[in-house]
Amino acid sequence: MLRDLDRAKADRAMSAMLKMNKVDLATIERAYAGQWRLSRKGKHMTYVDGFIVPVPKKKLAAYRKIAKKAGKIWMEFGALSYVECVADDVKKGKWTSFPRSVKLKPGEVVVFSWITYTSRKSRDAIMDKIMSDKRLKMDMNAMPFDGKRMIFGGFKTMMEFSA
Repeated sequence: MLRDLDRAKADRAMSAMLKMNKVDLATIERAYAGQWRLSRKGKHMTYVDGFIVPVPKKKLAAYRKIAKKAGKIWMEFGALSYVECVADDVKKGKWTSFPRSVKLKPGEVVVFSWITYTSRKSRDAIMDKIMSDKRLKMDMNAMPFDGKRMIFGGFKTMMEFSA
């Protein structure tokens, strides 16, 4: 585990990895900040919250504004990443699909989001802070999406590859 190495060994290891184009500077900064976790076997040990939500196309700008604010706060509290994606190549399937999962209506688009954390414990601590943060207190009836059709859940990482 990188954090088990002394500082000089960590410096040499990161320098060698950077020369081999194995990591970028952001990865090194996260490693030294203690946000890069590897198990003894070298597997990433992250936890992921995933969300799928239908958003009216005419309210997408309002959704983006709220998501940008929320993302900054999640990152401030220690999330590793915060990602919001708008459907681009998402077709309605015969039996199952993203549009079917949220009962997509005409004039709506699917937004797929995820937040990564170092662990479930970290996620739970961050969520406690999020739930009590006054900056995120909003009238649920004024949200630019139908929260009743949102799908969300927490997931243990089974496998992870990254460049």
